[in-house]
Amino acid sequence: MIDVIVMGSGIGGLSCAAILAKYGFNVIVCESHSIAGGAAHSFKYNGYTFDSGPSLYSGMSYSPSPNPLRQVLDAIDEDITWLNYETWGCCLPEGTFDTQVGASQFCDVLQQLRGESAVAEWRQLQEIMTPLAKAATALPPAAVRYDLGAVLSVGQYLPKMAQNAIALSKLTGAFAPVMNQVVTDPFIRNWLDLLCFLLSGLPADSTNAAEVAFMFADWYRPNVKLDYPAGGSGAIVDAMVRGIEKYGGKVRLKAHIEKVLVENQKAVGVRLRNGEELRSRYVVSNASIWDTLKLVDSFPKQFQQQRQATPTCESFMHLHLGIDAQGLDSIACHHIVVNDWNLGITAPQNVVLISIPSLLDPSLAPPGKHSIHVYTPGNEPYEIWEQCENYEELKQQRAEVMWKALERVIPDIRSRTELSLVGTPITHERFLRRYRGTYGAAIRATDGLFPGAMTPISGLLCCGDSTFPGIGLPAVAASGMIAANTIAPVGKHLELLRSINHR
Repeated sequence: MIDVIVMGSGIGGLSCAAILAKYGFNVIVCESHSIAGGAAHSFKYNGYTFDSGPSLYSGMSYSPSPNPLRQVLDAIDEDITWLNYETWGCCLPEGTFDTQVGASQFCDVLQQLRGESAVAEWRQLQEIMTPLAKAATALPPAAVRYDLGAVLSVGQYLPKMAQNAIALSKLTGAFAPVMNQVVTDPFIRNWLDLLCFLLSGLPADSTNAAEVAFMFADWYRPNVKLDYPAGGSGAIVDAMVRGIEKYGGKVRLKAHIEKVLVENQKAVGVRLRNGEELRSRYVVSNASIWDTLKLVDSFPKQFQQQRQATPTCESFMHLHLGIDAQGLDSIACHHIVVNDWNLGITAPQNVVLISIPSLLDPSLAPPGKHSIHVYTPGNEPYEIWEQCENYEELKQQRAEVMWKALERVIPDIRSRTELSLVGTPITHERFLRRYRGTYGAAIRATDGLFPGAMTPISGLLCCGDSTFPGIGLPAVAASGMIAANTIAPVGKHLELLRSINHR
């Protein structure tokens, strides 16, 4: 008999399945798409390799690392080649410049843009964030589980948490009160709003302070580097699938689940679109919470209403390009574009991200070419597409903001372009099975905790971007580990923690 069926092969589902396989469970991942990876998958087109989602990675090229995704790879003894860089480009209302991760270079940027008083405020903020960063990493997500075994798995970290008790108390709310202690400079406030938006899809007054503290612990430490996976994001997915299969698990593609089978309020398996039924002891849904509701008929009404009312992040626009690379070797591989601070950081199409990963890994494009991924990160309203009459025309209209953003980095980009693909919220909804094309839950820090892994149906757990704070890969990897740990015997869990910590 199958021990666990994981619905969906996003990074959360793959993390859950990989850890379960490592624990010795007979686990099967059922993925509706023909490609594993969910929003993090890569695809090939006319000799180019494109990322479909994330492009910024950190904390992945060393161990032990506080990044939960790195911890999953460590746990299953898998890795890939990581390419390091430190510089990224900024195209902001104040101007266009390059900046770096690390403790000091951003102060040089502030000195040039805002003067000595802004530098002083940033240094004060760094001092405030130092103990908060230590507190944010005092309890690794890998230790969390939703049963009494947490007394042992979490309990071993209580002395460290006690040492950081005061700082921990400041991490439960929004980041804005922390920021407001010392930051008055408008540029720094806008910059922090931007970082919060990239972390959670929300501004500083709604983003959990713990998320920002974790980011400060990673991005603003000495000698830090950013990472990019050689081969693109699909290389991470391939490593996870290898790990699952190495420990006896399976990943089934084109296996669309139509219903979770429930008997006596206990999940006992799933039914696929082709009519096949798979029986199991547990089911873990890596579908969004809204999509999970469609697969279960017997959720209590109150639970159904509460989950359905969870606010959503907006969706994405994507522009995938294959271009002539002549003369472009000296530009940064990643850029952030903000059009107008006054609109608010979450305004539709106000923030655009640009990734040119073939600058780091030439194998992602044919010789003499570059692959480019431009996207609007969680700020594209689904309603516009829900009501559109001419889909192809609207695609070109809504893609224009991405072309203009890219022209700030490569002025002659249109004449260089040899391949152009546009993705929309409808693309997200269709190929990634995402409710209204959303990128996850937009739960404000002031509104309480994320829903978590547990459901009222015994044996049915959830993981993914709807269950843990943050919309990036570290958050979903953490959610997958937590779901797996909750199923596993606590002894195996403690053994896994020791192996991660001692690398």
